[in-house]
Amino acid sequence: MSDVTRAKHGRPVHHWRRDAVELAALFTAVAVADAVANLVGHGPDGPALLVTSAMALAATAAFHVWWSRRHGHAPPVSDTGARPTTETRPAGPSEQPAAGDLAGALWRMRTTVKDEPGSLATLCSALAERRVDILSLQTHPLADGTVDEFLLRAPGALAAAEISRAIALAGGTSTWIERADAHDLVDAPTRVLGLAARTALDTAELPLALRQLLGRCTIRSLPGRPAGGGPGPRPVPVEGTLEDTVMRLPAPEGGVLTVERPYLPFTPTEFARARALTELDSRLGPRIPRGQDVLTLPEGNDITVRRVDTGDLAAARAMHERCSPDTLGLRYHGPFGDADRYLNHLLSPRFGRTLAAQTASGRIVGLGHLLWDGDETEVALLVEDEWQRRGVGGELLGRLVVMAVEAGCESVYAVTKASNTGMVAAMRGLGLPLDYQVEEGTLVITARLGAARDASRSPYDTARQRLGDPARRN
Repeated sequence: MSDVTRAKHGRPVHHWRRDAVELAALFTAVAVADAVANLVGHGPDGPALLVTSAMALAATAAFHVWWSRRHGHAPPVSDTGARPTTETRPAGPSEQPAAGDLAGALWRMRTTVKDEPGSLATLCSALAERRVDILSLQTHPLADGTVDEFLLRAPGALAAAEISRAIALAGGTSTWIERADAHDLVDAPTRVLGLAARTALDTAELPLALRQLLGRCTIRSLPGRPAGGGPGPRPVPVEGTLEDTVMRLPAPEGGVLTVERPYLPFTPTEFARARALTELDSRLGPRIPRGQDVLTLPEGNDITVRRVDTGDLAAARAMHERCSPDTLGLRYHGPFGDADRYLNHLLSPRFGRTLAAQTASGRIVGLGHLLWDGDETEVALLVEDEWQRRGVGGELLGRLVVMAVEAGCESVYAVTKASNTGMVAAMRGLGLPLDYQVEEGTLVITARLGAARDASRSPYDTARQRLGDPARRN
């Protein structure tokens, strides 16, 4: 063996201590051999001494071999169940894991336990017995216990009912469990910071951020002064209120923001996070991204599509004044009265997103609205009379649908009159599955967005091709 070997991390190690011991042993052996030679050569019992020494050496060698085999580094006779970490032997047919066990299934689980030492350890032991891996854990202290929220990776063959039963036997109560996805692997602080950044960039992101933070819930924004008149909602304290499955927060514009999740009560931690997002939105004030696209219509005219808000109220009111009563009636499903009252609500980014199509001179000729309606989403269009049937409405609608897809909406619906053939044509032009409901002359068209989410080309691209030339982004 070389006197220079390599340590575990690859660095050369010189065993000088071993060399010194070997050299000392060599000198000792020479001295002993010299003494034996003198004894054999000058003593009468020399031959007998040599035979005795040979027998002793043979016995010593045999004992060393037996000891090495019994107490050396050979594997133990009884299998301990451990396996070398460097083993690369392929598993046999009986050892191959099931297909569902390779990656496992992700679950989000919430359960309530007693606030006493050992309660969490009991839950973890119950999960470990079923080969369930705990990826993350959040605790929410309550007055009469603690809510533990887990992100789990379980074997694919393990059903949710079996996990819930194990948790119940371990002392968990009010257990709730549902499938999770890869987005849940992001830790809670990182997710909250990302939602705060989105909210800071766009006022319309607040309800979407709350929905992603709190899961499946219904969010309603009630303005302080309803557009149709009458009393506003009951005011709430500055710090908001939490009532089991309903939280109420003061809306930034002076109304009330109601969040409801009937299937799972809110925890104080969730309430505090929602209140922090709402307060951030209130402090920053109304804001929208200021990007815009310049598009060329088939006849050669250029229009600009951009986000608008209440700062564009005067230009939107002027467009309403140029629209005919028939056009306004189709948009608002009846006689149109006070434009300011409606437009102030529609243009507010607190309640959704609004796109405007305007000419090179800055005159608005079309408006498209994407409105958050609880857990549903409404789309609405209004195009000035002389700019109708030029593709402006289809362009606005296509972009609104893309925004709905990016926001995670499952569907969008449009409410209009059955005689509004322009709106029907625009919805059909999306190329998405549509549902129609007609009641007393009112038509509700619902577009399911699953196909748009899975398609390789978004509806925005389809709408842009319908206009002709590609967009020139400013």
